[in-house]
Amino acid sequence: MSSPVISENLFLLYSFGMGIFITFVYDIFRIWRRVCSHSRFWISVEDILFWLFSAISVFYLMHTQSNGTLRWFAVFGALIGMIIYKKTISPLYVKGFSFLLNKIIALLKKILSIIGKPFRLLEKRSRKVGKQAISGSRRAAGLIKKRLTAFVKLLKITVSKH
Repeated sequence: MSSPVISENLFLLYSFGMGIFITFVYDIFRIWRRVCSHSRFWISVEDILFWLFSAISVFYLMHTQSNGTLRWFAVFGALIGMIIYKKTISPLYVKGFSFLLNKIIALLKKILSIIGKPFRLLEKRSRKVGKQAISGSRRAAGLIKKRLTAFVKLLKITVSKH
């Protein structure tokens, strides 16, 4: 085969791989969204970052392989790569990996819950002691206020008599 035909076939193979790679990266975002809930704002930010990454990757591929010219067979190669990956590997990868990560996170939460139990008990007891201290200090403040009021009254009476 001639060199231009080989380079065109290689470019088609690269575009096919780029389609698989871009879909794989988006699956990482999908897994992340399944594991950690997001607001619409953060989903939009992630999508913008994904599309910027995809555009730069495709531009780099086009620039290095075809001197920046758009070749439609490369677009179709990337599209076919995306479709094949999406129909075969993607469902298993996303479901399996998100399931695994959710189980790991649940296990870590359980471990942290067990480790944190003494600290929660300590916090509960310190709150109780704190409430008692505040209650006692309020009573003491009320008693001091009564005594000071009585002293001020006595002082006024004494001063007015003299």
